[in-house]
Amino acid sequence: MDLTHKVAVVTGAASGIGRAIAIGLAEAGARVAAVDINGDGLIDTAPILGPGATTHKVDLCDQQAISALRDEVITVHGLPHVIVNAAGFDQVEPFMQNSDALWESLVAVNFLGPIRLTRAFLEPILAQHHRAKIVNIASDAGRVGSLGETVYSGTKGGLIAFTKSLARELAPHQINVNCVCPGPTDTPLFATLPPKVRSGLIRAIPFRRLGTPAEVADAVLFFASDYSDFVTGQVLSVSGGLTMVG
Repeated sequence: MDLTHKVAVVTGAASGIGRAIAIGLAEAGARVAAVDINGDGLIDTAPILGPGATTHKVDLCDQQAISALRDEVITVHGLPHVIVNAAGFDQVEPFMQNSDALWESLVAVNFLGPIRLTRAFLEPILAQHHRAKIVNIASDAGRVGSLGETVYSGTKGGLIAFTKSLARELAPHQINVNCVCPGPTDTPLFATLPPKVRSGLIRAIPFRRLGTPAEVADAVLFFASDYSDFVTGQVLSVSGGLTMVG
């Protein structure tokens, strides 16, 4: 898969799935603009992405910071060909124990963050009739629900619906919008779950193992490549068969 001469913006690139996506795109030849609020993680990731990559410490809850990011990326790289909204977070606990502050943070980062970043980059992309691929990282929790992740699941379900609706709007502009839904994946976030929860999830997966961030990145690479030129508005689960629904 050759993404040489392509520019890719990846949020959440400092760790976990976002980091694996940034690395995968860079290995395919893309120049990556790696975005995260975790500056130290970006410093660790940057050498792996090659000399053409740039890193950007950005709070995706800050609209002005997103606008500044867009301007900086376009100045350095030009218009992006690939936008991957991979940033997100979770806190597993019963719904009735959630705080209002947690709800607001989940919505701001997991749902409004991708919306704001996508809108910011679409303005110059549409103005210049530029083709692009947008890939949103949701979760199978947004498709089938997940115990202890009720509002998180809601934000991911919203991101799936946003993907499908935006795909319809942007199809006349030849812009593809698709969604990847990881199942349980071997990430720092998964490691924070109680051992009993982790082992139960692994037993529920038909393949009897966790997914890897690189396996999620492979799905993103498909959507970012020319192989997906006639694919839009689709949701691809990478879950080892955990969620076999149509």
